[in-house]
Amino acid sequence: MGLLELCEEVFGTADLYRVLGVRREASDGEVRRGYHKVSLQVHPDRVGEGDKEDATRRFQILGKVYSILSDKDQRAVYDEQGTVDEDSPVLTQDRDWESYWRLLFKKISLEDIQAFEKTYKGSEEELADIKQAYLDFKGDMDQIMESVLCAQYTEEPRIRNIIQQAIDAGEVPSYNAFVKESKQKMNARKRRAQEEAKEAEMSRKELGLDEGVDSLKAAIQLSASSSTFQATLVSSSAKWPRAWRTLKRSCPSSLKMLNLLQELVH
Repeated sequence: MGLLELCEEVFGTADLYRVLGVRREASDGEVRRGYHKVSLQVHPDRVGEGDKEDATRRFQILGKVYSILSDKDQRAVYDEQGTVDEDSPVLTQDRDWESYWRLLFKKISLEDIQAFEKTYKGSEEELADIKQAYLDFKGDMDQIMESVLCAQYTEEPRIRNIIQQAIDAGEVPSYNAFVKESKQKMNARKRRAQEEAKEAEMSRKELGLDEGVDSLKAAIQLSASSSTFQATLVSSSAKWPRAWRTLKRSCPSSLKMLNLLQELVH
């Protein structure tokens, strides 16, 4: 049975992008993040002994999906023809997928997270990410502020200025959603951010956390021994949607922060 048939059987779709939960135009980083998120849900370490075999099979298939979409040539073939080369080295090599996964997603510390935030803000990487978010969301500041790493609502003027400079320089197009955004929409976004901050504070108190890194680290370390903790992280956005987004912003980033926390406790 080929990879596409296996995906249909195991994940309910033969579309490799849908397996990872990403769009067809996803960047390499988005593909990697999609793989990470789904792999946390199907990792063999997350199930009991009776389900290990099935989970291992799903995990291996997922690894092969990522190996295709992370390989420039193989992805191009899939995009153009809708097929995969079953004889390609990326699929035929005898790979220890769990070791490969751990190589991709190394453990980090909270100190690493804080160091990342300090070096990221104002960097060329941040500048490129802001421009890409602007292009991806066609100037919609609601979505841009949600996706840009490390962004808090108080930094919106700085981010808007970066985008405006890029527009003036002809580096990105001028989208009406950005240049003609109403004050009402801006104010609504600010109010939502303030409400999220309040919900995050309530959630922090419910979890018994004091402010500061030491308390967060202690909570993570206490919870890391639980086999369901990573599932909680993955599903937190559904249980506390706005509060979770704010909690992510209180540390280095939105999307990347979720990945960093998941790596920390794996």
